[in-house]
Amino acid sequence: MTEKESQTLADFHRLVNLTPNQLSRWLQSDTSKESGQHKNGGESTGHASGRRILRLLDTKQADLSDEDLAHMRKVTGYIKRHLAQRPDGDVTDTTWRHSLMNWGHDPLRKQR
Repeated sequence: MTEKESQTLADFHRLVNLTPNQLSRWLQSDTSKESGQHKNGGESTGHASGRRILRLLDTKQADLSDEDLAHMRKVTGYIKRHLAQRPDGDVTDTTWRHSLMNWGHDPLRKQR
């Protein structure tokens, strides 16, 4: 494994702070399905990413493809950018938080 791949895995597992069970339950909620940008009335980009994150969390490191690692980099980039745009005040029930949770990160939860 290259240094870049190791860093990708470390960043992904640091920033995705929802457990597979928590993420799975969240993705089943109406709030999750309504959050994010929807293309042509279909599933939001974040919700689709959340489903892929679940598969990645269940994939053995040796079985990760280049496409999997690229998606992990996309996830960490999204989370970092979104965290930098944190709104003022209580974020408990905001679209900002809900969007992040679709990507596997709850900003109100400590990182794993």
